[in-house]
Amino acid sequence: MKLLYFSAPWCSPCKVLGPQMERSGLPYTKVDVDTDTELSTKYGIRNVPTLLKIDSQGNEISRITGIRAESEIKSWYNG
Repeated sequence: MKLLYFSAPWCSPCKVLGPQMERSGLPYTKVDVDTDTELSTKYGIRNVPTLLKIDSQGNEISRITGIRAESEIKSWYNG
């Protein structure tokens, strides 16, 4: 399983979530929706921040959008 964190430099909620993601200790790949439009389009990202769990073949397992508490993100990731 892989965790993708879709974000943008101009996104105020992303600026709040970013440090939470760093503190969480979860392994993730940060994706800038402005520069990686191919991946953003593939997963239909319409809002940022969006966290996306994908399987080893790249299929979406689950997603959450918006600012969430660090504990909620960890629970979602491990659930």
